Amino acid sequence: MKYDLENINARFGIGSKKWQEMKNNPLVDEKVIPFSVADMEFKLAPEITEGLKKFIDENILGYAGTNKKYRESVCKWQQKHHDFTVDEKWLVETHSVVNAFFTAVKAFTQKGDGVMLFTPVYYPMYKAIEINQRKLVEIPLINNGMTYDIDWDLFTKKAKAIDTKMLILCSPHNPCGRIWTREELTKISEICLANDILVVADEIHADLIMPGFKHVSYGTISKEALEHSIICTAPSKTFNLAGMQLSNVFIANENYRNLFKAEQATDADFACSILSYEACRLAYEYGEEWLTEVINIIDTNKKIIMDFMQEYFPQVKITQLQATYLLWLDFRAFNLTNEELEMRNRQKACLYFDEGYIFGKTFYVRAIHRRFFLCSLKSCYHQFIQIRNNFVDNMKKKVFITAYADDVCYLFKVLRSILSSNAIVGKEKHFYIIVKITNSDKYFILVHRHFA
Repeated sequence: MKYDLENINARFGIGSKKWQEMKNNPLVDEKVIPFSVADMEFKLAPEITEGLKKFIDENILGYAGTNKKYRESVCKWQQKHHDFTVDEKWLVETHSVVNAFFTAVKAFTQKGDGVMLFTPVYYPMYKAIEINQRKLVEIPLINNGMTYDIDWDLFTKKAKAIDTKMLILCSPHNPCGRIWTREELTKISEICLANDILVVADEIHADLIMPGFKHVSYGTISKEALEHSIICTAPSKTFNLAGMQLSNVFIANENYRNLFKAEQATDADFACSILSYEACRLAYEYGEEWLTEVINIIDTNKKIIMDFMQEYFPQVKITQLQATYLLWLDFRAFNLTNEELEMRNRQKACLYFDEGYIFGKTFYVRAIHRRFFLCSLKSCYHQFIQIRNNFVDNMKKKVFITAYADDVCYLFKVLRSILSSNAIVGKEKHFYIIVKITNSDKYFILVHRHFA
């Protein structure tokens, strides 16, 4: 592995909301990592950090707009990774994708107009509708067990309503981890075009695609779809640059682009920073190798988590992860209310997730789901032990850890890390570590350690 994607730096005292919220609980051990707000705990690609240092050394951080190198890097990334051929003049910068769809709602709909969402969905989308006094037109997705599908009959019916003006499309879908196929996107575009509905496509997770899957940008569906849509992208999720506050929005339709910019101007603070443009350029020009390693770790962690949950908690249903670095878990089998499960996780197990109910209540009245934010392999172990101790009976006497290693050399590093952790060992009298070599079915090592 070329990059340091194992060591975690605690983010206390620097304004990280999820870390600070966790610290307010005195029971939380220093090794606990919060899995709530959607940013990663990986160290930034050194190509970005070193590039920014050099930029700061050589430049004045004054007022600045976009520059040609930044615009070219954004356009080249879309072409190379998503087969989306864009014109530089389509590019409009915003502080975030959330900022972009808030602006779109205000620019292209009126109070009382209907805005469609495929739910459950990223919760700021609800806020963009509610705060701006638009009407939520909810299209609940159909849970087929492994993933979610669109209710085409309901979507077609709701799209025909005369006051429905917009669809905010989460693609790939958050929190369900679903990639919409070209055929599905084509059908969405046909329905929306037939009913004069503008599509605002949030494609912020488009670069975080699991092996074997491919993201399809809505802007590649057809010329007509492109002319009647706004495509929102950003380097923030991909390269862990959310703090840079920059997203890249593509608006091919000149009239829409002018209306969008006019709405931006009413806020008077839409200009992004000189460092955000440079960070984006560095990421898109030099960050691809880092991203490849990150995706491999996310995919490995996904498999580890799914194996662990299947072995110890088969009643927990996990949606197939096709994209994003989030897992969507259904804990309803434990028959706990939202409040009970949240309290058990946070107060007893010191587990900090995003609660499923904030993504919408349609699918499950009790909406007991969880999102796992996937970080380094090593950081998973402590979280697993908390999950198991939280939900399995008689864990006052025994503690289990399942540790995975790619090879025997790495195995010893894993064992040393686990056994040296006072937070994990604690005062338990019986301690079991199950270590499996992931690339082989032949090696299965059980380590039993007794503490007097």
